[in-house]
Amino acid sequence: MNNEEIIIRVAHSGDIHYAETITTEMEESAKARGTGIAKRSPQYIAEKMHEGKAVIAHLNNGTWIGFCYIETWSHGAFVANSGLIVSPAYRKSGVAKNIKKKIFELSRQLFPEAKIFGLTTGLAVMKINSDLGYEPVTYSELTQDEEFWAGCKSCVNYDILMSKERKNCMCTAMLYDPADHYEPEETKQFFEENKSGLERLLRFKEWKFIKALRRKDKEENGGGENKTKKLLHHFFHF
Repeated sequence: MNNEEIIIRVAHSGDIHYAETITTEMEESAKARGTGIAKRSPQYIAEKMHEGKAVIAHLNNGTWIGFCYIETWSHGAFVANSGLIVSPAYRKSGVAKNIKKKIFELSRQLFPEAKIFGLTTGLAVMKINSDLGYEPVTYSELTQDEEFWAGCKSCVNYDILMSKERKNCMCTAMLYDPADHYEPEETKQFFEENKSGLERLLRFKEWKFIKALRRKDKEENGGGENKTKKLLHHFFHF
């Protein structure tokens, strides 16, 4: 890892040359995790940079480190901090937490009355969100904008989401409501006190996902599970 200073700032039009690197890393990361995020083109990422609705991290020599961008839904009533990605060499170094903090501050600045939400399958991101004042919520409290949910089509869990009528899925929903929210100290304490339970919840969701895959595979392949076993090995290293 390079020991040079890491700069985390609002992105601008001069950062457009990073767009293709960012989208490639997003896609590779999603494949490695076995989950999907809404696929974005380099042009889309460049547009977010041009609009000042993104945060970028890089070394002072220009080497790209991380990125996140803002999306608005339901006519600006909801904001999502989307596409958080960090270069593999800088993961677990605190960069993701600092990017999330910066994009959260930018969201509050640009859209002070909007509810800020996110969907995540990772306990680490849940902790970062909790430190910022997010709290776990049901899917019904999120935007119902059809375009947002259409973005889930690229996720391997999309069939589960739709089978649950968009009321539940592998992801945990988290929300910050500027008009009615706990203080970050409270949500942080809640997370620490309930971390074990949240870990069990994520494992339970994985188990439910496995059962759904096996059932669907049996129905489509006359009782065989070869396809499912390959998927499970890829996603969960079974």
